[in-house]
Amino acid sequence: MKKRIPGFVIVIVLLFTMVQCAKKGMPEGGPIDEEPPKFIKANPENYSINFDKDEIRIYFDEYIKLEKPQQQIIVSPPMDPKPNIMPLGTARKDIKIEIFDTLEENTTYAINFGRSIVDNNESNPYDYFKYVFSTGDYIDSLMVKGTVEDAQLKEVSYPVSVMLYAMDTTYTDSIVYKETPRYVTYSQDSTYTFSLENLKAGTYKMVGILDNNDNYLYNPKKEKIGFIAGNVTIPTDSTYEITVFKEELEFEPKRPTHFKGNQILFGYEGSPNLDSLSLDLLTPKPEGFASRLIKDAKTDSLYYWYNIKPESDSLSFEIVTPTTRDTLLARLTTLDRDSLLVSAETGGIKENFKFRANTPIVDYEKELISIMDRDSSDVEFYAEFDPLKNVIELAFEKTPENNYQVTALPGAITDLFEETNDTLVQTLRTKATAEYGTIILNVQNIESYPVIIQLTDTNGEVIEEQYSESESNFTFRYLNPGKFLIRVISDRNGNRKWDTGDYLKKRQPEQIKYFQDTLDIRANWDWNESIRLED
Repeated sequence: MKKRIPGFVIVIVLLFTMVQCAKKGMPEGGPIDEEPPKFIKANPENYSINFDKDEIRIYFDEYIKLEKPQQQIIVSPPMDPKPNIMPLGTARKDIKIEIFDTLEENTTYAINFGRSIVDNNESNPYDYFKYVFSTGDYIDSLMVKGTVEDAQLKEVSYPVSVMLYAMDTTYTDSIVYKETPRYVTYSQDSTYTFSLENLKAGTYKMVGILDNNDNYLYNPKKEKIGFIAGNVTIPTDSTYEITVFKEELEFEPKRPTHFKGNQILFGYEGSPNLDSLSLDLLTPKPEGFASRLIKDAKTDSLYYWYNIKPESDSLSFEIVTPTTRDTLLARLTTLDRDSLLVSAETGGIKENFKFRANTPIVDYEKELISIMDRDSSDVEFYAEFDPLKNVIELAFEKTPENNYQVTALPGAITDLFEETNDTLVQTLRTKATAEYGTIILNVQNIESYPVIIQLTDTNGEVIEEQYSESESNFTFRYLNPGKFLIRVISDRNGNRKWDTGDYLKKRQPEQIKYFQDTLDIRANWDWNESIRLED
């Protein structure tokens, strides 16, 4: 008697066999595609003359996509409205460009794709493909090259839009705010160089802008600008260097708000000279009224404090600077006032000890403040009060590997509301000399004096600075181990600070030169070298 094999068993065996066969025949995968897409043809052809089309097709040998087209693709001269360039979001084997602008006669146009063209699978870029055409009977072939740098940074970490404006009868310096340039290109990320190509002979103004919104217009509130002082005449063999900088804005106060009890917040834009700023309350003041103005340590804000609330639901102020006079209104709400709270910043072996308060300090008694070292010996100190910062600084000589105890007895500090501090005791410890490093410099290639020598961290934050009118030797002691940069500011006007540029006034920023190496300072180690600044 023959036994029949159940049907489900046969099905399982067949499925198992098919899986095994599939595994044996399954490809293991080839090498990763590292080849960029290849250009096949364009319609109309690249470098066409007498161009009169409203659509361009550029074909490739594989599916491509466009990465960051808004940042990468440059049309020069710019078209208004901008052309529609596809693909967007999906892959295809061609780029389609729809032109809506009425093109200028006898003009060479260049569409530079940067590194935006990549293949669909591995994103291999087809670098710096450029489509060029002319509405006339020849292609403009002139060019100009140069480099870009940032006035304050050692390296430019972003692309700068380099623009040319034709110096014709309609040109004014304000053109950068309201009209697109004749030609535009981007600086290269790694080399900080730029090249403007397919140019027509003529005289131009060259400007560089950190164009955050890619609209080819300058917004001084958000963007940096640089310019070449003279005109650029093409053809030229000259190489140009553009230094971009952030302008100081004109002072512009914002509408004040009731921030806390007895405290009005005034925001502002610009960089006012606060020593010459006055803020007066126009609302009638009650008897015994007193006020104080304090600058916020981190933001562009001022705090107006008052001790007695005027009999009004709103306060009217007049704010005056050398360039501004304005009347502002602040409406009051019911908010509680903070009580006096004094805090301390111990600083370090080189930084001053500081007392800060959350309410306005109006007086202090030095006799109620004392400093003792680890041997319980009194330490002489100098005290100074900065009303605008609302801080009392204690300066005294510190030695390595020592302990200092700073004591403020009750009544040492008085605020606007006649509140005084409780007993404050704060300890400061300095480390042993072996835990610090030292930098000793002889700076060569200083072209002119006076100069400001700044020691910064790798982010450009100033750690310490020294000023010199003739000396080229500088020493920075008691440094915590870490990485540092050296930069030298040419203080042209001798005001002991770096001054930025002004585009409309045609003033370049004060020059900053860097020592090219990063200094890696270790504990118990002196870095003693002669350095030469970058040209």
